[in-house]
Amino acid sequence: MNLPARLQGVFSSPQAVFKSLAERPVWLDVLVILLVVIGVFSFLVSPAANKDNLQNMRDNIKLQERLGQERFDQMIAGMENPSPARTAIQSFVMGPLTFAVGLLLSCLILLVLGRMGSTEGTYKQVLSAVVHANLIDKVLGNGVRLVLILMRKSVMQTTTSLALLAPKLPVTSPGYIILSQVDFFQLWMFGILGYGLSAVFKIPLKKALFLSYGFWLLKAAVYVIMALVFTGMMR
Repeated sequence: MNLPARLQGVFSSPQAVFKSLAERPVWLDVLVILLVVIGVFSFLVSPAANKDNLQNMRDNIKLQERLGQERFDQMIAGMENPSPARTAIQSFVMGPLTFAVGLLLSCLILLVLGRMGSTEGTYKQVLSAVVHANLIDKVLGNGVRLVLILMRKSVMQTTTSLALLAPKLPVTSPGYIILSQVDFFQLWMFGILGYGLSAVFKIPLKKALFLSYGFWLLKAAVYVIMALVFTGMMR
């Protein structure tokens, strides 16, 4: 199946696409698309993100006390005038690299979990399925998020998750952090991934969906714990 057919099929006929990918796994072309999209998205939202981060830092009195006035002022000055090179590196190198490392690790975990109930499946097949499923969240989802961020000129409180239902919650609160993990495009992506895992491990779709959403719950739990620890350290 060629690239245009796969790009369209993930949204319109995922079962056929993932069956084809299980028989002949390909992933590099779509991964390149994802990395480019992530880099462009990060670059376009960086002014709004920098503005939000700068405001949060200025309001963090405890951090100011820990760093001292001179170091704190230096940090604020650097955030007020970020260099184009630094912005480009963060957007087009660090963001895509972080995503790629996380994706490769996720595929390994999914392979281990899948092989617990099946003798079928290879890492390359799982990688192919996960890469294509990410088109839902990283292309379509980020497209919607980009429009919302540019309209509001802020990344904070701009979400496509259940956190929309609680706009008054601080973004660093446990409630917001938990609700932010129930993202519409993430749920859609892991539902689509179920077709891929079913084809890869040759298991019923119901079992594959249980595996896919079980991994989503695990990933969300790890993120929530890390976010809570980080926000606790910043206070």
